[in-house]
Amino acid sequence: MLITGTFLDEISHDIPSQNWGPAEWREDFRLMKAVGIDTVILIRCGHRRWSTYPSQVLSREVGAFEPPVDLVRLFLELAAEQGMSFFFGTYDSGVFWHRGEYAKEIQVSRDVVSEAWERYGGSPAFKGFYLSCEVSGRFSGIVDIYADLGRHCKRVSGGLPVLISPYVAGRKAVDAFKGAVSREDAVTPERHEREWEEILAGIEGAVDMLAFQDGHVDFDELAEYLAINRDLARKHGMQSWTNLETFDRDMPIKFLPIRWEKLLLKLKAAESAGLDKVITFEFSHFLSPQSAYRQAAGLFSRYIENRGIADPRRRPSAPRRRPSAPRRRPGHEPTTMV
Repeated sequence: MLITGTFLDEISHDIPSQNWGPAEWREDFRLMKAVGIDTVILIRCGHRRWSTYPSQVLSREVGAFEPPVDLVRLFLELAAEQGMSFFFGTYDSGVFWHRGEYAKEIQVSRDVVSEAWERYGGSPAFKGFYLSCEVSGRFSGIVDIYADLGRHCKRVSGGLPVLISPYVAGRKAVDAFKGAVSREDAVTPERHEREWEEILAGIEGAVDMLAFQDGHVDFDELAEYLAINRDLARKHGMQSWTNLETFDRDMPIKFLPIRWEKLLLKLKAAESAGLDKVITFEFSHFLSPQSAYRQAAGLFSRYIENRGIADPRRRPSAPRRRPSAPRRRPGHEPTTMV
């Protein structure tokens, strides 16, 4: 089983931007394709006042800054070049839904989806949507946000699939901006299953893929949670994906590429659970040999060795040509010395 999908995180919330331009992104898409990735997912088209494309909706509604590059268009072009599917990540205000104003969150996000589809829906790579609000369980208004926004995505696009990637409120679900790596009030498997049974029942037909993040529980708990998540998804007519995190949650430094042994353990757990697809957060920062984190190149090497993938960094060199004899102009034949 391979990692066949990755998020694209360029409106970064808690990891640094790599400040890439089109050349770096083009090379990363080439590397992704070479190791089996066929799906790229923009994690969010905007966050607070930052955006990935020049959105009139976000400029009007939240005073968003105009980006210097239209990343949505760039990512669609690169995905099309590589024959990949692109999922458009919706807007995350970081404000409205956190203070209970979920109707406002829905309204702005619906307008953004309509605007984006009108601009980019003609791209052959545009294959679905990602709902960017990530929760761990009961959250005020989350059923309405997922159901309303998911159905709107389908309505404007003619039925393209919708993905969500929530998380488990496990022992490692801690504040990213603090040094703690664990918490005492972790959710139990029973409570997790009960809460998500209620949520998924309320969003049937609006969401097609369920990809829980896999890094918030201990490694010896992971198999149990993957089985619960798999069964919940299939019960409610959804594909069962997993979001295999390629960064480490066990260190007070947030966040660094994960240790290879841990990635392998999680990959084997996903294989054993019989999940439909493995995606990751995320290739470019934590698994790409281009990453600003030097450890990512080592993780990339271990991954392709283990999965039996030829190293795409070693491009075949052109055959060396033998130097030809110099050409002589007429009248300049060499003379023989006597």
